[in-house]
Amino acid sequence: MELIEKTKESELIFDGVVVHLYRDTVTLPNGEEGIREYVKHVGAVCVIPITDDGEVILERQYRYAVGETLIEIPAGKLNSADEDPREAALRELKEETGITPRELIDMGIYYGSPAIMGENIRMYMARGLTFGDDHLDDDEFLEVFSIPLDEAAEMVLRGEIPDGKTQVALLRAKMMM
Repeated sequence: MELIEKTKESELIFDGVVVHLYRDTVTLPNGEEGIREYVKHVGAVCVIPITDDGEVILERQYRYAVGETLIEIPAGKLNSADEDPREAALRELKEETGITPRELIDMGIYYGSPAIMGENIRMYMARGLTFGDDHLDDDEFLEVFSIPLDEAAEMVLRGEIPDGKTQVALLRAKMMM
């Protein structure tokens, strides 16, 4: 059986600055009709910077949608759908931490909530770090710190890092090291 759902009709419900909410009528694999509500997003990147001595650079940042200060890796949205994710990753890493890496390793795509979000996050690992000044956006407030990669992975397993992209990138990096 083919599992593809085909779009019959698409309606833009909300056109925001960052998210765009749609309600689509689809033809299901069994020929019946269904409704899909989802958010389109331009896409994002995240970077796990690892120092030569095995420390990972992390951030504490308040996230309004969940009402908590979370531990995350540097990340940000693409400026446009056609922006090179690698360039966006280098930009976000420099803006948030002041870091320029010698090496940027592609670690694949992360879908945070594919049932309702079209956002895909390209994950990278940064090695050979050179530290400089950060250049935070005017509405960006965060605390940058470092801990051993092993400790960060243990924090994920203890439930102390609930951010999905950070969990996946930390554990993937740990397995790759």
